[in-house]
Amino acid sequence: MTEMIKVTWLGHSCFKAEYKEYTVIFDPYENGYVPGLELAIQEASQVLCSHEHGDHNARAMVHIKNSAPSPFRIQAISTYHDDRQGALRGQNTIHILDDGSFRIAHAGDLGCGLLPEQKEALKNLDLLMIPVGGYYTIDAGQAKKIVEEIHPRIVIPMHYRGEGFGFDVLAPVEDYISLCDDVVYYDENTLTLTKDMPGQTAILKLNP
Repeated sequence: MTEMIKVTWLGHSCFKAEYKEYTVIFDPYENGYVPGLELAIQEASQVLCSHEHGDHNARAMVHIKNSAPSPFRIQAISTYHDDRQGALRGQNTIHILDDGSFRIAHAGDLGCGLLPEQKEALKNLDLLMIPVGGYYTIDAGQAKKIVEEIHPRIVIPMHYRGEGFGFDVLAPVEDYISLCDDVVYYDENTLTLTKDMPGQTAILKLNP
């Protein structure tokens, strides 16, 4: 059977990654915190939150199921939620999941550039979920610079303002798309990551 990870965008910065019988939820949001979005109760093996803001740390929205041991080695990279070493919004954690076949990373609310050793740790990613909306995080240009520095195979932009959802102060995803020449649009909110999937900027479709 072909090795694969199913990645589902649940809105804002919340994603579900499914590998065989193991499921990880990244950055679930509390209902009422993100305009235009409501998160249904999820079932997962593990929850990873990048920081403790209500639009990223709603662990109560996830029912933890009994499952096999995690196939992932998880690496946490400590960064900042702003460009002032956390003085404005505190710290942020990038999580890398590595099962020996795939390496995927969720950048959380990254608000700063990366140190050389952090860039090195983020090399050879099969997939990167990265914020692009600006204001609270890095913006489209800063995100593109990081992508060019670490060269992930697949990029999914997140934490932007879409049609009918998201914070008004965030930029739309089109600001990031305009910087890319490898955009692939999906008709749903799910991507099935395989080892032979070509490099791309994947724009998942959310139906809030």
